Amino acid sequence: MINRFQFYFVGWILAGLLAIFAMVACDAELRKSDAELGLNAQQSAGRRIYDAECDRCHQPYSTRGRKGPGLKGVFQHKYLSLSGLPANDERVADIIRLGRNEMPGFSQKLSPQDMQDLLAYLHTL
Repeated sequence: MINRFQFYFVGWILAGLLAIFAMVACDAELRKSDAELGLNAQQSAGRRIYDAECDRCHQPYSTRGRKGPGLKGVFQHKYLSLSGLPANDERVADIIRLGRNEMPGFSQKLSPQDMQDLLAYLHTL
């Protein structure tokens, strides 16, 4: 038979472990405003597009992915992590327009200006 002290002790241990796991699993930054990130008008417009179309599959400020890879620092490397393609505007725009593997293409959804805005935002990650 378990006494009251043992019951509470086990409860506190479990609560502590849950808190530790929550802190370890969270490497993404808290959401900052456009002003806090220093985004200009084009980058802010790109962020809105990102939030609407990309965020469900790609974390912007983490290298950890959701369904697709995280995009933190996507343009800070010579090559894209999964495809090995050059990390430049042309290749990234091609992937966004045409899709790749499980990612759908957005050529019918994004205007040329939307694409430029989105790329401007991606450069801030």
